[in-house]
Amino acid sequence: MDSKICIIGAGAIGGVTAARMAKAGLSVTLVTKHPEIAEISNTQGLSISGVSGNEQVRVPAVASIEELEGAYQYCLIATKAYDMPDCARKMLPHLADDALVVSMQNGICTDALSEVVGPARTVGCVIGFGATMKAPGELEMTSTGTFRIGLPDNSRPARLEELRKIMDTVVTAVISDDIYADLYSKLIVNACITALGAVCGLTLGEMMQRRDARRIFLGVISEGVKVAEAEGLTIPPYAGKLDYHRLMKGTGLLACMRRHLTIRVMGIKYSRLKSSSLQSLERGRPTEVPYLNGYIVRKGAEAGIICPINKRLTEMISQIEQGNRRITPDNLADLQLTAALDDRVG
Repeated sequence: MDSKICIIGAGAIGGVTAARMAKAGLSVTLVTKHPEIAEISNTQGLSISGVSGNEQVRVPAVASIEELEGAYQYCLIATKAYDMPDCARKMLPHLADDALVVSMQNGICTDALSEVVGPARTVGCVIGFGATMKAPGELEMTSTGTFRIGLPDNSRPARLEELRKIMDTVVTAVISDDIYADLYSKLIVNACITALGAVCGLTLGEMMQRRDARRIFLGVISEGVKVAEAEGLTIPPYAGKLDYHRLMKGTGLLACMRRHLTIRVMGIKYSRLKSSSLQSLERGRPTEVPYLNGYIVRKGAEAGIICPINKRLTEMISQIEQGNRRITPDNLADLQLTAALDDRVG
């Protein structure tokens, strides 16, 4: 494969992706808005550690999209959701006519990307591996997993298969039968963990020990499932394990106990998991919650479904971003008072 590949965003996911592609011998250029990271990548190389071993990989890098030269057949945008549309617009002069552009954000950003580059160029991507940035140019791959990719109309042009092979050099990559359903499945669990952790400041393990947090967690899922049902969307189990429809089935005491036990076990397994939106708030940056809980609220409104819990979470995080609310577990009580929890959350 001699196609030119551009990866925009040198954070955890973008950096690991670029390094592993470069190690595989692909023609990849990394774009970062931080000149010091570009310097590190070009000289000593990105330092990758974690579950796949330790390595130092030099990746050609530039500090702005405007510095790119020539046309690229594939562009992977690994920025925050709110930065993605602007990056896509700046990338337009550097895209080949038949280029594919991949949205690697949390939430569902394919509609926004399609408005910029067109639906025939737009690729959704579900990222199933974990990574974190320990320092500029120093990245840790914390878990293995897969890429699931697909066009919004689920067509399979030949260049999508080439993209799959390219992404397969990072982790196992598969073409999705229904990328929107796969993206929505991940969106629901992100909406639970990310938003709830951001308002209360607790890790997933700490949250899932609390009944009030579990009830809100289940409420977010319940609303997400109702919206999907209204859209006629069949949500696959997240990571092949978390079956939302099965989880929310039933209204009796035993069904509620089963739900609480299921997510409490999740909290034990991923006890140290810290909300990415909480980390953004701690750095004084905006969150991606409008693309997560906010997306559920907007789609619900289109379908005539009221989503008070997701709406209230979105509002509270906006208040935190504006400095009008503190991050505290006391926000959980506020949520329960202002959001209507249905009889399935227990």
